[in-house]
Parts: sequence; structure tokens; C-alpha cells
Amino acid sequence: MKRILLFSSLIALLFLAACSGYGAAAPNEEIFYDSAAPLPEVGFAQESATNDVASGGGEAARTASVERIVIQNADVAVVVSDVEARMKEIQQMAEDMGGFVVSSNLYQTYTNNSVSVPEATITIRVPAEQLDQALNSIKEGAVKVQSETRSGQDVTAEYVDLKSRLKNYEAAERELSELLEKAATTEDVVNIFNQLAYYREQIEITKGQIQYYEEAAALSAISIRLIAKETIQPIEIAGWEPQGVARDAIQDLIYFWQDFVDFIIRFIIYTLPVWLTIGIPLYLIFIGGRALFRKMRGNKKS
Repeated sequence: MKRILLFSSLIALLFLAACSGYGAAAPNEEIFYDSAAPLPEVGFAQESATNDVASGGGEAARTASVERIVIQNADVAVVVSDVEARMKEIQQMAEDMGGFVVSSNLYQTYTNNSVSVPEATITIRVPAEQLDQALNSIKEGAVKVQSETRSGQDVTAEYVDLKSRLKNYEAAERELSELLEKAATTEDVVNIFNQLAYYREQIEITKGQIQYYEEAAALSAISIRLIAKETIQPIEIAGWEPQGVARDAIQDLIYFWQDFVDFIIRFIIYTLPVWLTIGIPLYLIFIGGRALFRKMRGNKKS
């Protein structure tokens, strides 16, 4: 009994030591993926130096053994003339590219004139190598592209660490399975079985995380917002367009400030110097004349 417990402790210590280099934590959130959806072959995630990884060399060496794994996503908002038709075209495009529709939502919104028009949001997944082609197809024929955002997340280190942890879990499972076959008492069987159940659970969780990274890197997510062109039409009431009045008012304000600044500049550079060159001598003459006049008046009184 003591020998089995001692051997189990040694396995746990070896596992903890092998995982001590695990620098980046795997995602804690629950992972959802469509197991029925086709998963393209992720050629960029294949290991090229498995033995080097197993023998050591640190996180840098492990990361160097696989190509970079980057999760690329995009968000785009486009104005279209027919929301429903465009939505169907995007769905068909995703399927033709080997991807699928994650979610779609068609709803009604209102223009500035309180007219009800359709609007839609749709999220699709397409092969990462066709992301640019998919974005160009979505924007093709659009009345206006309101916004476009692309993002990328490098998960190479996390992926390599998960693969290393999976190997350690599987090695511990094999050792415990051998111990279970040799267990002589019921207590030994229960203890080993509990540890075995734990490692098997960790193996399934780690495999799910690895599959999530592979699918996320192989299939890029594109979130699209389809806006009806009527939504962006200017307000017009019986031929009167308020935005035109506002534009003219802003333009008049700009002209006023332009004239005011021109006046200040001309006053400082031209008008003020002229007044000073004429006014100062005249003022001095006035002061001198007044002093002379007072002096002459004083002499007459005396």
C-alpha cells in the first residue's frame, strides 16, 4: 500500500515539475464549438520537432516547433439597398467557401422620417485563408461601408502549452492504468481510480481547448451589420431640408470668423502702427503747446 502511494506521489511531483514552465493560462471560460461543422485541416498547427519539445528547451523552443497560430476576426457594417437579399447572399457565400453561419438576426428599424425598414446582423465563419476574399465579397455592391475592423490574436504559446500538458496528462494516465491492474486491495483500487478519473477529465478538457484553438484559427469569424440605405437618407420635409439650413449657418459662422481674424491681423500690422506714428507726435505737440500756453499766461498775471 505504501509503495503504491509513494509511486503515485512521485508521478504527481513529476507532472507538476513538467508543467512548471506553463506561463500562459488556458482560457477559463466554457468553450463552445460546433462539432457538426466541418473543420478544415489545420496544417499550420502541425509539430515539426516533437522530440525537441519533449526533451526540454523552454517555452521559446516549444513555440518554435510549430508555425504561428493566429485567430483572425473581422467586424463590418455596410449600407445596402436590399437587406434581406444581401443577407441570403452572404449566407450562401459562407457555405460556398466551406464555412457556415453562426447566427443571424433580421429585424425592423426606423428612419429619420419614422419609416420602418429592415436591418440585419449576421455572423459567419469562413476559412482563414479566404478572409480577405470574403470581406471583399461582402463590401462588393454596397452603397456605403460604414465601418470595418479586423483583429488578430496570436495563441501559439497557449496552444503549445496545451499540447505539452496533454502529453503529461496522458503519460500519467498510462502509469495509473498500469498501477490499477497491479492493485491488490480495494483501498488501492479506489485511490488509483480516483486519480485516474481526475487525469482523464483533464485530458478531455485539454483536448476541447486544443480543438477550440484549432477551429478558431482555421475558421475566421466575421460579424456583419446590414443597414438599409433609407436609414442614412437626409431629412426632408415638404422640400425643406434642415441639414441644408444647418450647413449654411455653419458656413456663415466660418465666414464671420474668417473676416474677424482678417480684421485683427490688419489692425495689428497696419492700422495700429499708423495711428501710433501719427498720434504720438501730435500728442507730444499738444503737451508742449499746453505747457507753453500756461507759462505765457502765468507771466502776464505777474
